[in-house]
Amino acid sequence: MTTSVAPQAGTNRRTREEKKVLAGTLVGTTIEWYDFFIYAQAAAFVLAPLFFTPLGADNAALAQIVSWASLGISFLFRPLGAIIAGHLGDKHGRKVALVLTLVGMGVATALIGLLPTYAQIGIWAPILLILLRIVQGFSAGGEWGGAALMSVEHAPRDKRGLFGAYPQIGVPLGMLLATSFMFILTTSMSEEAFLTWGWRIPFLSSVVLIVVGYLIRRSVDESPVFKEMQNLKKEASAPLGDLFKGHTKNVVLAMMIFAGNNAVGYMVIAFFAAYGANVLGFSRPETLVASLIGGFGWLVFTMFGGWISDKIGRKVTFTIGYGILIAWVIPMWWLIDSGVLWLFTLAIVVVTIGLGPSYGPQSALYAEMFPAKVRYSGASIGYAFGSIIGGAFAPMIAEMLLGNTGMSWTIGLYLAGVCTISLIGVLLVPKSVEKSDLHPEARVDAIH
Repeated sequence: MTTSVAPQAGTNRRTREEKKVLAGTLVGTTIEWYDFFIYAQAAAFVLAPLFFTPLGADNAALAQIVSWASLGISFLFRPLGAIIAGHLGDKHGRKVALVLTLVGMGVATALIGLLPTYAQIGIWAPILLILLRIVQGFSAGGEWGGAALMSVEHAPRDKRGLFGAYPQIGVPLGMLLATSFMFILTTSMSEEAFLTWGWRIPFLSSVVLIVVGYLIRRSVDESPVFKEMQNLKKEASAPLGDLFKGHTKNVVLAMMIFAGNNAVGYMVIAFFAAYGANVLGFSRPETLVASLIGGFGWLVFTMFGGWISDKIGRKVTFTIGYGILIAWVIPMWWLIDSGVLWLFTLAIVVVTIGLGPSYGPQSALYAEMFPAKVRYSGASIGYAFGSIIGGAFAPMIAEMLLGNTGMSWTIGLYLAGVCTISLIGVLLVPKSVEKSDLHPEARVDAIH
């Protein structure tokens, strides 16, 4: 006897459990990415003078590059988090891994808000900052896969893209929350107060958000696919070994597919705001407002991307998204460098038109690419390594390109190259995987 995996196609009304799952994945992912992005906002504005003081004394640009590097270093530990959380998720359930990663992220974020600065404890300040950033990266590496699979594995077959878009919109929602917090702080206190203690408030507030997210996620039932695996006694004794034994190419393609979106996404999350303030001379609130508008566009187009992928297919949706990004990431600098705020904002909004379709369907596509017993591991590890290739050091690379060439369009050339790699990955995925059976008994065709 088996349990039902998901409501049948064509069912319009969502069950109470489906609503709980969508709320749980959305709220939890939003909170986790708020934690991750508040660091990105801090890296753009305050970490260089507070934690990398000696570098900034002689070379402010170098201090900012190192600040961006501290943002990227955590990505190197995402695969480890993905491997461990993926193993837990495939062996003991999606829910267990989700709760653990949520708590880990929240504790690390709150502790960053308590850290002494370089002026107070010297070299230990950046060391402790980086250690906590590593914990954030470890937690983020395991979080996404669980949220994505919980939503998709509860979905009707013809609504996987839509259901899977809920954890995806947690990214722009987390960005909106982090950016709004920064905007309120920078407009309600002096620069001196903000640098002295105000920047700590968003980090410390994570404690409240984590409690809320924990209570919501704990109330969500385990994925029906994992329950069915338990009933069929098909738990893998070594799911990670099985993953790389038979699905290595799938992992590589998953990694390629995410890289471009993540690289461009981190421009919207952090780099554009810093560029607008440091290079173009906009005030910090002005650049944050532009980022907020861009984040809203990213939210809308991500949800649309998930929904439309159920109508026209995942591959077509991804192709449209990456096509827009490749065509736009170079000419957008003409608008950005105009120094006109509304053109600067428009350039960011157009970027999000491409980001949405190349991110919204990701949960559904990754779930369809891997069989149930290695699905958490495969999706999480592909996502984690894709983020290293893509967003990990994208702001740092952009800062270095700008410093070495003095030409902002070279950043666009770099982004177009990464997006082209992702488009190739999309095109190499067989169309047959789309809307494939997610049951444990079903076999997903290996990508050979």
